Amino acid sequence: MRTEFTREQLQDEATRESNEILRKCVHCGFCLATCPTYRLSGSELDSPRGRIYLIKEMLEQDQTPSTEVVRHIDQCLSCLSCMTTCPSGVNYMHLIDHGRARIESRSRRPLPEKIKRYFLAALLPYPRRFRLALRLGRLAGPVRSLLPSRLRNLAGLASSPSMAPARSPLQTLYRTQAALRGRVGLLPGCVQQATDNGINEATVRILNRLGYQVHVLPDGACCGAIEHHLGRAERARARFAKNVRLWRRVIEGEDLQAIIVNASGCGTMLKDYGHVLAGDPDLAGDARTISRLCRDITEFMDHPEHAPPPSISARGLRVVYQNPCSMQHGQGIREQPVRLLAAYGYQVLPVKDAHLCCGSAGTYNLLQPEIAAQLGRNKARCLEAARPDAIATGNLGCLTQLRAYTDVPIVHTVQLLDWAGGGPDPLHR
Repeated sequence: MRTEFTREQLQDEATRESNEILRKCVHCGFCLATCPTYRLSGSELDSPRGRIYLIKEMLEQDQTPSTEVVRHIDQCLSCLSCMTTCPSGVNYMHLIDHGRARIESRSRRPLPEKIKRYFLAALLPYPRRFRLALRLGRLAGPVRSLLPSRLRNLAGLASSPSMAPARSPLQTLYRTQAALRGRVGLLPGCVQQATDNGINEATVRILNRLGYQVHVLPDGACCGAIEHHLGRAERARARFAKNVRLWRRVIEGEDLQAIIVNASGCGTMLKDYGHVLAGDPDLAGDARTISRLCRDITEFMDHPEHAPPPSISARGLRVVYQNPCSMQHGQGIREQPVRLLAAYGYQVLPVKDAHLCCGSAGTYNLLQPEIAAQLGRNKARCLEAARPDAIATGNLGCLTQLRAYTDVPIVHTVQLLDWAGGGPDPLHR
């Protein structure tokens, strides 16, 4: 793609990177077939190729983004399915993030939209605040129908069983009773830590059984992905920097072999730390180390040294695996969770359109509830078509989103693996 940035514009590091990304696009349109929003609307502007044109024009003209540009960029899920499809290696993830940051700094959003986005950024990354907000949201349940439409879905989320405030905080250290094989860090996740520590507890039990001492990362509630994808670039960068400074002391002091993540969106973000902090000479090296050490729990477990325990009980369960977009497209993790579920005794069934997004996409189901609902219903139908006993997924957001559209029990993959190895039953809690 031909670009027309001025020499002055290219002095900006982000614009220079976007220019390189744009020049790789050859307009082939392969991305259209796998884009969930394009498949729903049929509009070119709701496709990756259309959004690439919009971002190019917005950056080149260096003007306040129009309402149309903001709407179509906002409607992008950042599912990254287009990156899996693209034959030219266009890094759409970095381009859309730059576009969102530009919109956030220059657009004139309606006041209700600004307030909603402000509260998401002010609540979700902070587990204590979010627990309090959930409790207040539950109190608003009886009057939910009276709330403005932009707040109604937030109150509905708070009333969901998936969002019951967690009561059991994590310890800072979990020692293994098995022969010590190594030490790992655990990122507990912000929303996950506030609503479902059962996922973290299952992760710890599995790692302890495998012989790993688990250090919960300090102040590691949020990786920064929420603020980053909301376009709040400065806030996100400050969080990245804070995390790197905190975690590098733990990595060095405890000689950690890996940083374990069990929320795929966080994993994609951590694996990008080396890129987003590449221009900071004080942090770049440590950021690259964090990216190198980051492993999804299933990615870490899928290793010859980490064989399932000799006595496992999957109870003959038929399972479908819902692969989160941030896992399959963001990190390229596709077969490992399926192999593990099969190795632990589950019968894993094939899924139609497994590459398509469920509509959760971080805060997307809160900011774009109508589109998210269509995607959620479509995905639930695909999963139910296999007639499973349970649905496994690797991300709390997918889990919460899909529970609204299916009665099939849905749990985190690690909870099924933990159950088969002797942990508690996650299906009948």
